[in-house]
Amino acid sequence: MAPKLPAVLLAACAVLLALAAPLLAGDPDMLQDICVADYKSLQGPLRVNGFPCKREANVTADDFFFGGLAKAADVYSGNPMGSAATAADVSVLPGLNTLGVSMARTDFAPSGGVSPPHVHPRATEILFVVEGILEVGFVTAATNRLFSRTVGKGEVFVFPRGLVHFQRNVGEAPAVAISAFNSQLPGTQTVAGALFGAAPTVPTDVLARALQIDGGVIENIKSKFAPK
Repeated sequence: MAPKLPAVLLAACAVLLALAAPLLAGDPDMLQDICVADYKSLQGPLRVNGFPCKREANVTADDFFFGGLAKAADVYSGNPMGSAATAADVSVLPGLNTLGVSMARTDFAPSGGVSPPHVHPRATEILFVVEGILEVGFVTAATNRLFSRTVGKGEVFVFPRGLVHFQRNVGEAPAVAISAFNSQLPGTQTVAGALFGAAPTVPTDVLARALQIDGGVIENIKSKFAPK
């Protein structure tokens, strides 16, 4: 007996979702060989999800080059976290436009330099430790379970897309890590910055109830995260 039509449609939808899952994991596929970001077009009326393309005649090899990851960032001068990230994404490397990938270098001060809890809303991150020893971890959304371990030089750790995660230098020497993302612009939002540095600010009463602490404590914390 042939299955009823609704069951057939349900099965077809399940198959389509399974086939589409890899496409949902990152940026949309490109539709041409290159689409170098034309930053100047953003000053005009044209707006797209990403950047418009330069005319290929105006593209040069420099559009596909970025030397910013070669130099260590300053993690000491007025840096309470003891870490600094240098992104190689489409905002500084126009040739990445529509390619769905990007990278970043993070430098850590010795003995406790930390990349605080944050999320990348548009990408999974795979982290490679170049120098040092990091304690890393992420928290699942469904059960708030922490997956954490140390990662040493030459080792790799993966942070699933959109989950809160962190890195901390547990060694006595500076540490360096290189991260790769499956998005040209993965985005980075720190938990503390989102809660205490939003503009307009998240109401103090909301945060006091959510965190179950006094409103005065919330105001004190907010004073350390002035909106950008």
